[in-house]
Amino acid sequence: MTLPRCAVTPHPLADVIVTAQAADFLSDLHHNFESERQRLLADRVIRQQRIDAGYLPTFRPETAHIRSGEWGIAPPPPDLADRRTEVTGPVTAEFMIQALNSGAKVFMADFEDATSPTWHNILTGQANVKAAYAGELTDLDDQSATLMVRTRAWHLDESHITVDGQPISAALADFGLCFFHNFNTAIERGSGPYFYLPKLEGQADARLWNQVFDYTEDRFDLQRGTIRVTVLVETILAAFDMDEILFELRDHITGLHTGNWDYLFSVAKTFRNNGDFLLPDRDQITVKTPFMRAFTELLVSTCHRRRAHAIGGMSGVIPDADDPTRTAGALRKVAADKRREAGDGFDGTRIAVPQIVPTAVVEFDKVLGNRPNQVERQRDDVYVTAGDLLAVSSTRGSVSEGGVRTNIRIVIRYLGEWLVGNAAVPIDDHLEDTAMAEVCRAQLWQWCHHQVQLSNGLTLDRGLLEHLIDDETELLRTELGEAAWAAGRFVEARELLQKLTTTDDYHEFLTTEAYRLL
Repeated sequence: MTLPRCAVTPHPLADVIVTAQAADFLSDLHHNFESERQRLLADRVIRQQRIDAGYLPTFRPETAHIRSGEWGIAPPPPDLADRRTEVTGPVTAEFMIQALNSGAKVFMADFEDATSPTWHNILTGQANVKAAYAGELTDLDDQSATLMVRTRAWHLDESHITVDGQPISAALADFGLCFFHNFNTAIERGSGPYFYLPKLEGQADARLWNQVFDYTEDRFDLQRGTIRVTVLVETILAAFDMDEILFELRDHITGLHTGNWDYLFSVAKTFRNNGDFLLPDRDQITVKTPFMRAFTELLVSTCHRRRAHAIGGMSGVIPDADDPTRTAGALRKVAADKRREAGDGFDGTRIAVPQIVPTAVVEFDKVLGNRPNQVERQRDDVYVTAGDLLAVSSTRGSVSEGGVRTNIRIVIRYLGEWLVGNAAVPIDDHLEDTAMAEVCRAQLWQWCHHQVQLSNGLTLDRGLLEHLIDDETELLRTELGEAAWAAGRFVEARELLQKLTTTDDYHEFLTTEAYRLL
């Protein structure tokens, strides 16, 4: 399908979702903001080169006036005042119905980490979001959760929509289509166009989003602040710019979220060439690990000072109806984690499986009671330095062969499903998304590149890693069985994993490489 300035890959839903008017809006977004997006991406390359050469990030002196100033963000709309529990997941109709009816306050429909970006998935996801806003999904309760949409990140392209022969930004495609089709319906229902913004790396990324929102509101004659967003703080560089991000988006933003697994991935990715930032086995890193604790404490303190919501990390435990004892133990861990978050001052938390929403609700109800949030709780006791955020070398732990094998297995299992269109994958009693695969892959590259000594005395060089990849591939094939193995693309997943973990050059994102195989 070819529209003025815009070419769209054919699909039965393309004419419904990328209408002439929607395509015109996407083209305008592309022409107004693509050059700045490319400049930001080029700046990232330069910044990474500095870090590779030994530079360590810090709180920037040129923005000290923002951090020390007395200012706050706009108050939240009524349906985003209480966010004690949020469910996140894919944009399939079945999951969306479960999530919207789960009893959570918010459902975040995820076009990024929980959606494999096949053209079919993107278009059906947009159609499902449109149906949800219109109340046309079957079996929705009257008191369903407030809907938010997570776009893809700035670094990703949407190759199925081109403007003047150039792929459009995936972030602008997701935002533009969702906004265009749903803003009127959302406003009429007493809500609004609400979004989650992933993988920002700092103030400049936030400023570009703010320009997009201001332009959009002006184009459609909407009041400033109609569009509301929450930013996922899931990069180490964004942790140094939380005040600045809130400041740039102050007319639109309602809060910040701790993206713990993506944050770990960012640490490994950003400091990949620095041996002082080697991470131990993933299961030895928790939210109580000092550098992670510094991150979450600073987020709560920063948010509440600016009257923004602080949303805690995600729990992805899958209850097992056939093993109630095991499920009870897992839910106790979830409850303890949510109890800690509520006690630390978080205003809400994230859940990946609707069935465990009640566990989180109980813990936040104990702290919040009838209050919608605890933004008034100022964490003046928190003092976090740049050194605290970067104190990875003080993390206790080791790298084991078992930890290496676990990471290999998770990436192959996840990627094999992602390549056939599934991005929310049950693995070892957890519903995993792209964040887990990214941190596992980043650790494998880091460990191999620095040739760490494993706890059994072996050195993890390229030869050993390739041997373990081969071994785990065969074990996974046996575990899954031939039918499930044939249904996935696990051979290609294994080949991509080996390529991305044994080369000298680090590939920034697993998904940008895998996208070429979709």
